[in-house]
Amino acid sequence: MYKNQIIGVVIPAYNANKHLRQVIEGLPEFIDHIIVVDDQCPQNSGEIAGKMAESDQRIVVIRHTENKGVGGAMVTGYKKALELKCDIIVKMDSDDQMDPAYIPDLIKPIAKGKAGYAKGNRFVDFTALRSMPRFRLIGNSALSFMVKACSGYWNMMDPTNGYTAISRKVLEKINLDKLSNRYFFETDMLIRLNIQNTVVRDVPIPARYGDEESSLSIRNTLLRFPVLLLKGLTKRFILKYLIYDFNMASVYTLTGMPMLLWGLFFGLYKWIENSVNNVATPTGTIMLSVLPLILGTQFIIAAINIDINSTPK
Repeated sequence: MYKNQIIGVVIPAYNANKHLRQVIEGLPEFIDHIIVVDDQCPQNSGEIAGKMAESDQRIVVIRHTENKGVGGAMVTGYKKALELKCDIIVKMDSDDQMDPAYIPDLIKPIAKGKAGYAKGNRFVDFTALRSMPRFRLIGNSALSFMVKACSGYWNMMDPTNGYTAISRKVLEKINLDKLSNRYFFETDMLIRLNIQNTVVRDVPIPARYGDEESSLSIRNTLLRFPVLLLKGLTKRFILKYLIYDFNMASVYTLTGMPMLLWGLFFGLYKWIENSVNNVATPTGTIMLSVLPLILGTQFIIAAINIDINSTPK
């Protein structure tokens, strides 16, 4: 399966001194290159990888002079993997939540030419789900639905999973310098892949949870992610449905969204105005709000249905 294919693994390292050695040691022997990106780790994780590189020539250590976030670290790692002529590049976090035993399953659809990008799916194994913290499970479920709508990969069960693999051909088509540097990186990648109609496969891989500490700020995520998701959705719609193509989803959205907004805001305005003045709202005024609201909603649902059916397969 891996004959004549160079396999690389990129590991963004930040606060990783507890698990980095274990992650690297657990990688299969068929991995050709192990790229560790020390994202100005305060625990000097790069030193651990550097010492391991003395006895393992597969290990390449890159150190950032300033923290760029997981996205920035992955962009650095991807560029190095392309430089090393890797055919398939796997992303693994440094917290040991991603079992390296599943790397063959993850890269299989890419190696066989059935997909250009593969992601782990934690939601298939119910035993593993029970071990996931409840708050994280609820948050992941809600975020996953929003990412599906934003990215256009409606068939994915776990779009926020960071255990991924990508082919060289697909990676070369992406403008790496434009990718989001922080935790929106995974979603931004999916948006760009959908725009270029890349087939993405789900691969069942249970997560492992231990004593790792997440550097993700829940507060910042709740404040920033909705804005980033809206921007990503808008960008995907403009590029995919206005510039690269124009179909009925484009017509339904351009017609339905103004009607939906008009019905919503006009109806709200009139309701407040008439409530303050203690005046009954005329039937005609009600219809001026309700009819556009109903039609706009139906048009948007039709556009979403077309988008679901256009998921790259």
